Amino acid sequence: MQTTLEILTHPLLRDVKHGFFTRKGGASSGLFSGLNCGRRSTDQAEMVVVNRARVATAMGVSADALATVKQVHSADVVTLTDDHRLPVVAATEADGIVTARRGVALAVLTADCQPILLADARAGVIGACHAGWRGALEGIIGATVEAMRGLGADRVRAVIGPTISQRAYEVGPDFMDRFLAEDPGYGRFFSGGPNGRPMFDLPSFGLARLRDAGVEAEWSGHCTYSDLHRFFSYRRATHESQADYGRLISAITL
Repeated sequence: MQTTLEILTHPLLRDVKHGFFTRKGGASSGLFSGLNCGRRSTDQAEMVVVNRARVATAMGVSADALATVKQVHSADVVTLTDDHRLPVVAATEADGIVTARRGVALAVLTADCQPILLADARAGVIGACHAGWRGALEGIIGATVEAMRGLGADRVRAVIGPTISQRAYEVGPDFMDRFLAEDPGYGRFFSGGPNGRPMFDLPSFGLARLRDAGVEAEWSGHCTYSDLHRFFSYRRATHESQADYGRLISAITL
């Protein structure tokens, strides 16, 4: 079994250790073949533990120092301090996590949604957020940036990792109407698709939200739906009538 991890990085975050992990190099098999790090998936729990331990090792932290939250597509952010116990944080419903604490790696899980890693290396503040369309529309991106500023960050940089691209993200008119009701200008994130339905540009929407928050930001350019061998994808699994799907992990540490 292949055990070599594939870790995507970006020069915008070169001053901090970070990585958008692909599915390569994991211990899981079957539908979850590779590096499935989703505790809430139906994968064997012991395989998920092994996979997350491999990620922690790659990030240079102990297995119990990989900090995640219970993601619920919200705009809620946890500020991780030295007083927090990570098992308690892991059970907290939120979609963003920020810290100035050393010795931990912040991580989010995705399978088409945007994993966003953020840092102000000079201030010693990092963040990570899970931003699907719902969380992005409700404000998780701006909330994560503001939480970082609350810790002293003033020059935040961010990278959106592998996520579903516009060419693979067909939506319904009600979906588009929800965005237009928020701001008619959001129409620029939709185009006509081959089936006459709107196609939504999630990473461009995420970049716009980041830049509106005063953050220098880029997208890695990787589409989760289009690359079966490197990425898990909820939408692809749904289209293939799969019973479940794996979760990718993205992490950052000081």
